[in-house]
Amino acid sequence: MQLSAAVLQWLLDPRAPVPAGCEALAVQPGLAVHRNTIARGCVEALQANFPAVRQLVGADWFDDVALAHVRAHPPADARLLLYGDASFPAFVAAVPTAADLPWLADVARLDALWRASHAAGDAPVLAAARLAGDEPATLAARVLRPHPATRWLQPPAPAAAVWLRERAGGPHATDAAVAGVLFTRPGGAVVAQALDAGGCAFLDACAAGLPLQAAAEACATADAQADVAATLRQLLLAGAWTDTGEPHDTP
Repeated sequence: MQLSAAVLQWLLDPRAPVPAGCEALAVQPGLAVHRNTIARGCVEALQANFPAVRQLVGADWFDDVALAHVRAHPPADARLLLYGDASFPAFVAAVPTAADLPWLADVARLDALWRASHAAGDAPVLAAARLAGDEPATLAARVLRPHPATRWLQPPAPAAAVWLRERAGGPHATDAAVAGVLFTRPGGAVVAQALDAGGCAFLDACAAGLPLQAAAEACATADAQADVAATLRQLLLAGAWTDTGEPHDTP
C-alpha cells in the first residue's frame, strides 16, 4: 500500500495503525474533526451516487453501511461521482442484514449505470429517418453502434422493476415482465425505461459489432415472444444508437 493510501485509510478509520511519519499528526486535538469531515464527505458521495438503494433501505441503515464501506474501500479517484461503482454493490450484498434483499446489489449497479449514462461523452443520435431508405439487404447488414450514453442491464428479477419504481416511477416491484433497464440521454437528460430480454440481447449484439440481422436474431432467440420490429422502434426512439455519419456501417 502506498503511503498516501495508508494515510487515507488511517484518516477514515481510527482503528487503523498510525502510518510512519504521521505520529505528530496523530496527537493533534483537531484530528477527530478532520476525520469526521472526510468520512462524512465520502458517505454523502455514496448517498448521491446510490439514491435508489438509500430509499429502499432507509437513511440510517444506508449511512451505517456507507461508513463501513468508506473505511474498507477509501476513494481511489478524486472524482467522487465514480465512488463506489466498483465496490459498493458487492459490499452491500455481503451485509448480513441485507440477506432478505438479494436484489439490492443489482439496484446499486443500476444506480451506477444511471450515472455512467449521465457522465458519458456526447455524439449524434441515430434517427429512424437514416434507415428509412435502406433496401432490406442493406438494412440487414447495417451495424448499429450504441451511443456513448447508452447503458443497459438485465439483472435477476425483480431488481429492474424495483429500481424503475424507485427512480423512474415505473412498474410495481413484482412486475415479472420487466427484464432490464435501458438508459439513454437523447436530449441531454438521462431517460430510463423498461427493456425486455429481447431488447437487452439486441443491444448486446450491437455492442459486439454484429450486423442488424444478427442482432434481430439474438433478440428473437432471447425471447420467443419478442416483436423485433417493436424493439427496433423502441431503441431508435430512445436514442440508443449513435449516428456515425457513414451511409452504411459494415462489420
